[in-house]
Amino acid sequence: MAQVQYNGTGRRKHSVARVRLLPGNGRMVINNREIDDYFDLETLKLISKQPLVETGTEGTYDIFVNVSGGGFTGQAGAIRHGIARALLQADPESRATLKSAGFLTRDARMKERKKYGLKAARRAPQFSKR
Repeated sequence: MAQVQYNGTGRRKHSVARVRLLPGNGRMVINNREIDDYFDLETLKLISKQPLVETGTEGTYDIFVNVSGGGFTGQAGAIRHGIARALLQADPESRATLKSAGFLTRDARMKERKKYGLKAARRAPQFSKR
């Protein structure tokens, strides 16, 4: 018999995370590496696990993630978004908790583009009077 699995796709900045939730004991694998090997910073690990902590489902699911694009911060945010969406499939009752914490909303903030005539998005070249 096929095992029950819940899927969720999360996005943040330029990162896309495809998340699979399987009933288990709380193992988290990102791109075929354990979470402790993948993320060096403790804050990124905490960000990734926030939806589980908020809903009290830590240790009830094994999580397998494929994440691509962006940097580590964007990837952690994308994983959080994907886990929240997958948890919503697993338990529709947790929608209010996840929504009030803001985990179901895609963070639309992106890097502002560089404009011509400027050194960066807003940084102007140094002004010289003479």
